[in-house]
This record gives sequence, structure tokens and C-alpha cells, in this order.
Amino acid sequence: MRFRRNKLFASAVGLVLSLVCALDAAKVNKHKPWIETTYHGIVTENDDKVLLDPPLIALDKDAPLRYAESFEVTLTEEGEICGFRIHGQNVPFEAVVLDKSSGEGIIRAKEKLDCELQKEHTFTIQAYDCGEGPDGANMKKSHKATVHIQVNDLNEYSPVFKEKSYKATVIEGKKYDSILKVEAVDADCSFQFSQICNYEIVTPDVPFTIDKDGFIKNTEKLNHGRENMYKLTVTAYDCGKNRASEDVLVKISIKPTCKPSWQGFNKRIEYEPGTGSLALFPSMHLETCDEPITSIRATIELETNHIGKGCDRDTYSEKSLHKLCGASSGTMELLPAPSSSANWTVGLPTDNGHDSDQVFEFNGTQAVKVPNGLVSTSLKELFTISVWMRHGPGAHEKETILCNSDKTDMNRHHYSLYVHNCRLILLLRQDPSEVENYKPAEFHWKLEQVCDKEWHHYVLNVELPTVTLFVDGSTFEPFLVTEDYPLHASRIETQLTIGACWQGGNARMAQFFRGNLAGLMIRSGKLENKKVIDCLYTCKEGLDVQLPEEVASTVKVEFNPNQSSLTVEGDDIDAFDKVMQHISYLNSRQFPTPGIRHLRISTTVKCFNEESCVTMPDVEGYVMVLQPEEPKISLSGIDHFARSAAEFESQEGVTLFPELRIVSTITREVETDTESLATEGADDDPTVQETVVSEEIMHNLDTCEVNVVGDELDAEHEGLEVDMDQLQQRSLEMSSSHLGLVITGVNTMANYEQVLHLIRYKNWHTEALFDRKFKLVCSELNGRYISNDFKVEVNVIHTASTMEQLSNALLQPNFINPVHQASVDLSGHNLVNAHQASVVPSAATIVIVVCVSFLVFMIILGVFRIRAAHQRTMRDQENGKENEMDWDDSALTITVNPMETYEDQHSSEEEEEEEEESEEGEEEDDITSAESESSEDDEGGEQEDQQGASRQQQLEWDDSTLTY
Repeated sequence: MRFRRNKLFASAVGLVLSLVCALDAAKVNKHKPWIETTYHGIVTENDDKVLLDPPLIALDKDAPLRYAESFEVTLTEEGEICGFRIHGQNVPFEAVVLDKSSGEGIIRAKEKLDCELQKEHTFTIQAYDCGEGPDGANMKKSHKATVHIQVNDLNEYSPVFKEKSYKATVIEGKKYDSILKVEAVDADCSFQFSQICNYEIVTPDVPFTIDKDGFIKNTEKLNHGRENMYKLTVTAYDCGKNRASEDVLVKISIKPTCKPSWQGFNKRIEYEPGTGSLALFPSMHLETCDEPITSIRATIELETNHIGKGCDRDTYSEKSLHKLCGASSGTMELLPAPSSSANWTVGLPTDNGHDSDQVFEFNGTQAVKVPNGLVSTSLKELFTISVWMRHGPGAHEKETILCNSDKTDMNRHHYSLYVHNCRLILLLRQDPSEVENYKPAEFHWKLEQVCDKEWHHYVLNVELPTVTLFVDGSTFEPFLVTEDYPLHASRIETQLTIGACWQGGNARMAQFFRGNLAGLMIRSGKLENKKVIDCLYTCKEGLDVQLPEEVASTVKVEFNPNQSSLTVEGDDIDAFDKVMQHISYLNSRQFPTPGIRHLRISTTVKCFNEESCVTMPDVEGYVMVLQPEEPKISLSGIDHFARSAAEFESQEGVTLFPELRIVSTITREVETDTESLATEGADDDPTVQETVVSEEIMHNLDTCEVNVVGDELDAEHEGLEVDMDQLQQRSLEMSSSHLGLVITGVNTMANYEQVLHLIRYKNWHTEALFDRKFKLVCSELNGRYISNDFKVEVNVIHTASTMEQLSNALLQPNFINPVHQASVDLSGHNLVNAHQASVVPSAATIVIVVCVSFLVFMIILGVFRIRAAHQRTMRDQENGKENEMDWDDSALTITVNPMETYEDQHSSEEEEEEEEESEEGEEEDDITSAESESSEDDEGGEQEDQQGASRQQQLEWDDSTLTY
């Protein structure tokens, strides 16, 4: 049996050896390696090992069996896998053979992978065998397989917020579903690590919460009074539970409950006179609380009814205003300011609380009669009546504004303007005519303005048979015109009255007016045109707006006639705000009326449903017009001079104000720099901060009045005159009376100066006239600003022929005594030749001056005798003064009363002795030197006595013509 086994083993070995020999003999590489067509792999970033599915294994049919029964057979090179080759650009992977005989291999990363840069990689791979023989000839390659490798992410990044901080504003008292949203991002590439899974408010104890999506809302109603801003710190977490690298700050502001209104409005607005227009709402804007607004309408009202006659206007006389507006002739003012030439309004109560705006008050008991002949209006010609009136609801009786009625016997009304039951009625009874037909006699207007207690301007243009009424510049037609017969012929005179109607038959007033009147005018022969009417009514203050170009087409602006109200309409809130910010207040007067002007803004807002969805409260404020710098009008010039009697009696007369100058100044307080004051001088007071300076300004005048001081003017032998041509050239008027003259009209100070230079005083009987005094006063704005009283004294120089007639009268006791006792002030006299327009005293003044001069001379002589040694220089100066006081009496024949000279000498000697006794105690030290030169003084005194005696002889009165 053993032998048989050995024999069988030997046979098998032989068979194997023969097979190996047969394979050795073949040695041919016939087949390609084989791999799968697609591979999927996973690799984690920062790792190089790739897990493939399926595993990377290459097979080759050229490889022999591995096992023959229990024996291991070594493969030849033709069946081995030598490597794998990857195809693709910049593929960060490589394939490595682990076992050539089995064909097993792996894929691994050549460098560090970053999922955030590239999450997937795709490429192809190919296997190749070792070929034939030791040189690897006839090497075979497999087909190309596709490899997909996904890079798995690591949670290496933390969340980062998109904004550095977040802000939001909410309104108190509301709970919001969402106030704002915070958002963070994560740079990781995977869904797990790149998603933010949670947000958290880090700040403790705040009434807010945040959800996983980052929405913040309040957990309770917020209160602005308790906290007006919350500051929250918020963080975020990704799904890998990484916290944000930096927390974020969230600010939530709490606004008070939103109320639609105008914001940024100053209640008090100060206006400084002379500064032009002033923006009223420079920072104002409309808050609509996010309502869907479609249109806005705002009305801005400037309330000026309490200023003057409804607003700030020039307060010149109504006649001057008519001239300024172009009504240059034919106007007669029936309610002028009381003056010497127009005194019929003296007894009427006036309202002077509006800076000299002349307003007369009628309480139902007052009325005035207009002087006869002042108005000569014939109803056959054109005429105009204009008046300012303020009237409220009254009784059902007639209230007369103006009435022309019979002066005696009867109560016929020729024409009248009156108010009855809030109607304005003009009665015009025409004069008798040949044909007695019905003609229009009463014109009725039913007007709200008549009884609204506001100032209105009424103008009636009468052109029979029609009458046109203008109220505040607007035309109104009469709703009723009644007719009547013309009046019967009568020789009864008529009486024109204001505030009531004169009943001639009963000799009393009736139908009294209750209200205020101003500027009542009648213009004969002409009708007032619309331009003049508008000028008279136009205010000097009002609202103004300069529309920006970018909003001019989107916003509509409308004004009322006197620009005290404007309406703004638009649909764009931003454009609307810009227009409101450009609305301004303007007062063009040089000296506006100070005080408050109330402002009111009424606003209506509509939404998409064309209804008022938002209620806007009215806004109220006021413009404070500050007190203007008041001008000080100063009149200056020669206030004392003398002229010869011949000049007073000449055709030209004597010019009263030859060198008059009118200057107006205002006083300002100028701030000074305390540092500069300290630098300029160490002695200066460094605390001084304001300096008062006077500045000259130019403005108009409207009145200058020249009145005589003392006795009234006697029209029979004296009067004041002025060149009427010069007045007319300057559109000025003059009225005169026994008290003086008044020049009226609005014109410059320079023109008034030139006219006043031409005023002359004439006197045809100067025998008993020694002097005349006059007073000049000028004013502006109907007496609002008044100048100083400039007084002028004019002395009359009488020639020798005149003095002969007066010499005897001067010697009478009743004439001498007052002169002897009078105290004369010579400081204002300059006694030189009268033809050189210098100052020369009257005859009585000459006598007094001579006597007083002699008395002074005697006193000086006594003093010289006592103090001669120390007064040599003084004596020369006194002699010079004495020579200056010598009269140039070559043209005068003057006689001094001998009795008066004797009394003056004795009184002078007594006064000299008293003065010497009083000075003996003080001058004892000077007696010696005085005695040593007494001979010289005596000689000088004798010479002076001789000169005085000769002078007295020259100044003796020539009393040959005086009658006792």
C-alpha cells in the first residue's frame, strides 16, 4: 500500500511539473485588467484616506490559479497589477496598489482638503498590469472608471452676524409680532454645521424675546416714560452648537404714542424790524404715523385784526395816503387828526393805542358838524366816498355815518351813508329839475362785513344813475335800488355831519352811529380807480412764500387778497414739508407796529378712500414784532436874530428858518469785546460790554407846523407866507390860521428843509414891534414821532426916524421902570450889522445893555485899584473885552436917561465901597504894592472916567420927538 501511495504521489508531481513546464513554454499576456465602471468615495477634510464603494480591485485573466489543491502557486508577472492611473486636471488625489497579485488598491488625498473650497471631486481612474517579461513589454490597461468623492465637513467655523449692530423704533403701548430680525451666517460647507439653529438674548431681564429665525418682539407693552431705549446683546448658535464669535448689539427706541401732527414748530417767533422776510417754520415737518396719505391741505392764518385797521399799514393821514396811492387831487378829509386848522374832531374819543393810527370811536351819543364850505359836492358830478369802518350787530335803528341835511326848518336828507340791519345804504336825493321823474335814490347792499366787528375798507364810486361799491378791494352790486322824486327847490342851507344826522326842524342830532370810523374822505369830480383802492387797502405786513423749483409743480399755493392767509395743497409729504419751511413773515414798514401777531395752521389729510383718515390738530403760535428803534427828530439852526424894520415891511419879508437843519437819529446798543478793551488800555473798565451809539437815519416827514408864540397873528398887518409853487412841486400842502401855518404831505426830510427855508414873516406896521417869537414842530407817521420844539426869536431894528417917534415914550415912568427892573440875558445876542444877518438888539435892549455895561465898568475899576499889582495882565484882557463890547453906534442916535445914569453911578459907588471893605481883609498883603503904583492907577482911572463921560454924551436920548 505504501508503495502504491508513493507511486501515485510521484505521478502527481510529475503532472504538475509537466503543466508548469507547459505554462513556462507559453508566457503570453493576452488579457486587459478589469475594474468597476463607477466608484463613490467619502473623505473628511483635514484627512487623506478615501473610503470607496466598491473597493478598488483590478482583475486580470492572465493570472494562473492561485491554488492547486493544497499547494500555493506563485503568480507570474503577466497576471500581476502594477498600478492605477488617475486622469483629470488638478486632481488632489492619488491611487496606490496595495497588492499586485490581488489587484487591490486605495485612493488617498495628496494635500489637505477644504470642504468650504470644494465639496465634491470627480475624475477617472485606470488600472494597468505588469506586461510580459522583466521589461514589462506588452503592458495592458483597463477601461477608465469614474470616481465621485465627497468631502465631509468639520465644524470649524462659528456663526457671524451680518450687521455690526441693529436698530429699531417702536411706539409705546403696543405689542408687536415682530420688531426686527437679526441674522447670522456660518462659513462651514455642510448643512449641519452651516445652519443657525438658535438665537439667544444674552441681556437679562428685558421685555423682549427672540425665536430661532432671529425675530425679536416685545413680551409686554412698552412705556416711553419708563424707558425710552433698550440695549440688547444677542448671540447665535449653529447646529453643531458653536456660538457666535461676537455677540451683536440691538438698540430699540421707544417713541411716545404716535399722534399725527406738525413737528419742529416754535410757538414764539421774534421779528426784528427792518430785517426783511423771516422764515416761520424752517424745521417743521408733518408726522402722519405711517398712514397711507393721498392728499394734504393746510391753511396758515396770520391774525392781525387787532393791529391798526385790520393789519399794519402806514399811519399817515388819509389824505396823504390817497396822494401816495395816486389820488392826487380833489380829496377832502372829513375825520382829520385834531389840529389848529382842523379842530372839529377835537371832541371825539379816539383810539390812540395803535401808534398814532387815527381811529374815532362813536358810542351812539357823539357826532360832529363839518365846517361849512369844506365840502362842495354837487350830485350832478362824479364823486367818491371812502371810509374805514368797524361795526357790530346793533339795534334795528338807522345808524348814520355821513349825512348832509337841511340846516334849519326841515329835516330833509340830501344825501347820507348809513347802516341799517347789517345793510349799507347810500341815500342820494337829487336836486330839483325841470322834469320831476322818479330817479334812483337809495342803494342797498346786504353785507356780512357790516356787522362782523372787523375793520373793512368801503369805497363808493358815485356816477349816477349807478353806484359801485368796493369792500376790501372787492366789488359788490346793490341787491336793491329804490327810486324817488328829486327834492323840491329850497333856499335852506345844508349841514354836513358825521356820526349822526342833523334834524334842522328839531335842531338836534338823530340816528347816531355805534362803532369805529377812520379815514372818511370825499373826492369830488373823480372816481377812485381799482389801483388806488387796492393800494389803500393793501397791508404792509403779511405772509410770503418762495417755492423751491423742485416742488413748484407738485404743490399748489393760494393767497387771500391781503396776504394774511394762504392755503397749501399737495400729495407728496416731502414736497409739502419743503413748501411749509419756505413760508415767511414780511413787514415792509420802516417803523412797524410792535406786538403779537397770532398764527394758526389748520390741516386736513386724506387717505386712499378719499376720506379724512387722520385727524390733525391745529397748531397755534405767534410772531412777536419787536419794538423798532425810535427815531429822534432834531431841529436846529439860528434861533435868535434881528432884522431892520424895513425888511419886515418889504415884499419879501424876513426868512424865519434860513439855516434850519432836520436830522433824525436812532440810538443803538453795540456789544464790545471785553478782551479788546483790556488790550487797548489798562485803565479801561474790562466789564463794559455795551456801548450806546447814535446813528443818523433817513425817513419821511408828514407834517411841520409853525405857530406864533404869544399874541395871535393879526391878519391886517402881519402874516406868514411860503412859496406855493415850491410846495406843489413837492406834492405838499399848506393851511394857515391866526395861530400859524401847517405844511402837510409825505415827503423826505430834505424836501421839508428846503420848503421851511422859504417861510417868510411879513409885518406892515413895525412901529410898536420889537420882537416876535415862533415855534416849529415836525412829525412823522401822523404824530407817532415828534421833533423837538424849535423856537426862533426875531428882533426888529428901528432906524433913527423910528426912534424919534419912540423917544418920548421911553422917558415915561411906566415905560422906564420895567426896563430898569428887567433882568436881561444877553447870552443869545450877537450885535453886529443887520445887513450881514447878525444879531442886533432892539432899542429898549440897547438902553439896558449900556446901563449894565457902565455898572460893570465901575466895579472893575474898583477891583483894579485894589489888585493892580497882580492884575496887570488881567487888566489888558478886560480892556480888550471892554473894547469888544463898544457899540458901533455911528448909525444910531441913542440918548441915555440922565436920572437913570445918576442913580446907576451912585449905586455903582456904593457897591464899590462895599466890595472894597469886604476885600480889605483878604488883600492886606497887597496894599504896599498897590500904594506904590497908586499914582499910575489914578491916572489910568481918570483917563477911563473921561472916556466913560464922553461915551455917555454920545449915548444920550434924542427926546425931541417924544410926547408926554
